[in-house]
Amino acid sequence: MADALTIQLPNIPSAIALVGDREENLKLLSQQTGASLVLRGQELRISGTDQEISLASRLVRSLEKIWTKGNNISSADILTARQALDTHREEELQELQRDILAKTRRGEEIRAKTFRQKQYIDAIRKRDLTFCIGPAGTGKTYLAVVVAVQALLANQVEKLILTRPAVEAGEKLGFLPGDLQQKVNPYLRPLYDAIYEFIDPEKVPNLMERGIIEVAPLAYMRGRTLNHAFVIVDEAQNTTPAQMKMVLTRLGFRSRMVITGDTTQTDLPLNQQSGLAVALQILKNVEGIAFCEFIKKDVVRHALVQRIVAAYEQHEK
Repeated sequence: MADALTIQLPNIPSAIALVGDREENLKLLSQQTGASLVLRGQELRISGTDQEISLASRLVRSLEKIWTKGNNISSADILTARQALDTHREEELQELQRDILAKTRRGEEIRAKTFRQKQYIDAIRKRDLTFCIGPAGTGKTYLAVVVAVQALLANQVEKLILTRPAVEAGEKLGFLPGDLQQKVNPYLRPLYDAIYEFIDPEKVPNLMERGIIEVAPLAYMRGRTLNHAFVIVDEAQNTTPAQMKMVLTRLGFRSRMVITGDTTQTDLPLNQQSGLAVALQILKNVEGIAFCEFIKKDVVRHALVQRIVAAYEQHEK
């Protein structure tokens, strides 16, 4: 006969955080443990075999630091916690949950959700140059922007430069209306969106006018030396080898640079090598450079994105 265990949650916000949108978290917890999880008010009822109940209870408790504050739990949080239990990395998990990178203007806490994300953040903090590759939705650019904005607000750097190559994903820039800046702005939109989470959008134009924040196409970097700056090169798989060499050699004194991209999502012509892929080969043994790689398990967007990435990987094999 199946047994049951009831966990009393402290308040309604913690219950909402644990359950997730449309009870997605309860479904995933059930998939991961074999137990049945049902929420009634502030009571979480776990039923199943002794082993299933024990695992589900440990998994829920390992996430307590997050849901007890009413902070949303993602599928990545649950899968990372399960990985921690399986590999006896509970202390690492607690450290990962404690390390709050920043709070958005809405008060949401931003932190690494997977062990690879934590390694990436540590690399950015310690190294002057960090490469990060991986599929969409793994937080490559977003986490780099979070660390960069915090460094700017703490006066560790004097300016924040966000750049990406203006390469069309199946569209032609020439057909878009407006001048060059207006044409490339859609490509830079994700970078603006990340900044707006931490800095009032009304203040950003003034910071841009003063050169403290610069969001520009990669071509604007040519001929410059970027001192006292935090530079993020996004969508780097769409650089040519010459462009990649150009931007890497812009790195100046007391500056940090993060290069992000997805080598499986190149929008370059078929006969054109990706500057990111070439750089990874050339620089792999150069001292002082950090290399981070995310996989589909690090996807922190909608759970469906992780399944889409996995399906495409399977198809390409």
